[in-house]
Amino acid sequence: MTLQELEHSKTHLLLKCISGSQAYGLALPHSDTDIKGIFILPRRAYYGMTYTDQVNNETNDIAYYEIGKIVDLLVKNNPNILELLSTPDDCVLYRHPAMARLRPEMFLSRLCNQTFGQYAYAQIKKARGLNKKILNPVGEVRKTILDFCYVLEGQGSLPLTTWLAQRQYRQEDCGLVRVEHMREVYVVFHQSQTDRKLHGITSGATADEVSLSSIPAGLEPQAMVYFNKDGYSVYCKEYRQYWEWVQTRNEARYENTLNHGRRYDAKNIMHVFRILAMAEEIAREGRVHVRRADRAWLLRIRAGEFLYEDLLKQAEERMQRIGELFQTADLPDVPDIRHAEEVLVNIREEFYRLSID
Repeated sequence: MTLQELEHSKTHLLLKCISGSQAYGLALPHSDTDIKGIFILPRRAYYGMTYTDQVNNETNDIAYYEIGKIVDLLVKNNPNILELLSTPDDCVLYRHPAMARLRPEMFLSRLCNQTFGQYAYAQIKKARGLNKKILNPVGEVRKTILDFCYVLEGQGSLPLTTWLAQRQYRQEDCGLVRVEHMREVYVVFHQSQTDRKLHGITSGATADEVSLSSIPAGLEPQAMVYFNKDGYSVYCKEYRQYWEWVQTRNEARYENTLNHGRRYDAKNIMHVFRILAMAEEIAREGRVHVRRADRAWLLRIRAGEFLYEDLLKQAEERMQRIGELFQTADLPDVPDIRHAEEVLVNIREEFYRLSID
């Protein structure tokens, strides 16, 4: 089963919907149109060795899930799949009659408190991550090991780069020897002290370790050096993540973040409050409302009208209130897995009985 086959034939298509901001009623003029759907594998593929549970395009804004995976995610109260099953009628492009057997209310349970909460926390984490990147940009010129080495001097320390400059030494003309029983502490020698070729302090700009040299016995070290390896490892990770983000970020969304002046990803925070509102509605009403009645409020959040810290405080308070609501909600603790399995089997049997493949 391929995306092209699903897009050009309805033979194995069960559901095709416009999802995301269009379905929520939160779309802006520049918003993309996401397509999500459900398919059923041909009988031979399902019984054979070519089971496929998902097909999507490269950007994942078009994605279809096999009915078996859908039911598995529904019994786990996955927010995205509960939303898909509750898509407003004006965003449903195709619905097979068999889909009448799958209703979101069959699966709603107190488990939603956990799954919707995890989704909200994930959005908060993304917003915090972007906030950190915006407020703490990483310079394009990558630091090296030398920037994380320090020479012990008196009761303090001196950056190794400064020490080298003061002596007019090149790092390539130096050699390090490890000091036993001391983590990342070395003594440094200079090429002028020996005829033996020294290997330098580092082999290059992207090296992960310092270089070590073999030093003749009896030479007096020029200094003692400490390499902050943990700090260097953290920096390398942050450098990589930051510049990968720069290369792949949505520039229009990033410019919007800068323009509203709040310096956080307002779209992520908007989705935090959207998902929390949906969780509260599930606890109170036992229903999933995809099209947002609180659209105006959510778009004000997206426009950056509120302080980041105030929104996070509101989100935390709302999570606590939702947790209390779920404790007394008229919902089962978990979905009825046997009933879900029975529905899945009936859909497959009906479909395969009528199909010719």
